[in-house]
Amino acid sequence: MSDSLLTAEELAALVDGVVTGAVEVDTGYNVDAKFRKHDLVAEDSSLGVNVASLDMINERFIRLFRLGMLEVLRTSPRINPTRAQIVRFGDYLKELRAPLSVNIVRMAPLRGYSMVVIEPTMVFSSLDSFFGGFGRGVGQLPASRMFTLTESRIIKIILQVLFRSFKEAWAPLAPVDFEHVSSEINPQFAQIADENDLVILNRFETEASAQSVGFVDMVIPYMSLKPIRDLLRSRVQTGDGNEESDKVWHAELSQAVQDAEVELEVVLGKVQTTMAKLQNLNEGDILYFKKPDFARLMSGDLPVFDVEVGSQNNQTAVLLVNPVAPHPH
Repeated sequence: MSDSLLTAEELAALVDGVVTGAVEVDTGYNVDAKFRKHDLVAEDSSLGVNVASLDMINERFIRLFRLGMLEVLRTSPRINPTRAQIVRFGDYLKELRAPLSVNIVRMAPLRGYSMVVIEPTMVFSSLDSFFGGFGRGVGQLPASRMFTLTESRIIKIILQVLFRSFKEAWAPLAPVDFEHVSSEINPQFAQIADENDLVILNRFETEASAQSVGFVDMVIPYMSLKPIRDLLRSRVQTGDGNEESDKVWHAELSQAVQDAEVELEVVLGKVQTTMAKLQNLNEGDILYFKKPDFARLMSGDLPVFDVEVGSQNNQTAVLLVNPVAPHPH
């Protein structure tokens, strides 16, 4: 054994000294330094994509998609959006059960491939509605069950409506186009990302009837959205950004307000009393109060002017004296 190594007896004595406190510890440099675990190969979902922006895009997509489905397939399913989620691709695949209509698509100009997953209930309820039914779905299908030619045609129509709706929904943010690449029934064969890679899950729960509840998923790799993360991170504009149009809108609104009717009342004074005295008042009783310097002109509950009460051309009138600043709440 090398002389530079401690013997078993010396190691045991060192451990005992640490336990009993005879040997001081934490006497080196940077003993107060703090650290945080960091995986260099893991993706950080906190830098880049604003999920709230995606939620707004998805809400716009739902309106367009329902109109498109009604126009083409004579069905307008209720669609309940869920918040866009950032999940690991492997975790997402674990929740899926074949058969599903799994479609690999290219979402230009984004890099890589995305995936559209249509649950069979959506397919069969659309098929039933198209042929005059009530949009009934089906029960659990065998995992190896393939889609027939008619069902595949319905899936193709749904995809066309979906692509057109997504394209229009994304238009205010960025122009996108869709290209269908391939289809599968088993999501395990659709590898658009590695198991540990992050993806954006946009799920739309569909409900054609009480017995026909399914979903449509749009899955986009997280890395694909990073080139446009500045657009997603920015706040949504409430107008077209045209300063001149804002001025015109402001002028028209101000002009419209001028025609609003306002009811005014003049308060000569206030008397503070009790409920008992108020109930005992009779006709002819006199109430005494201290007359203020000015009466108060009110608009609703808002004081407007201090005024003097008088007459003008044989009519009771008030003279505006001082404007009253409203009290801050």
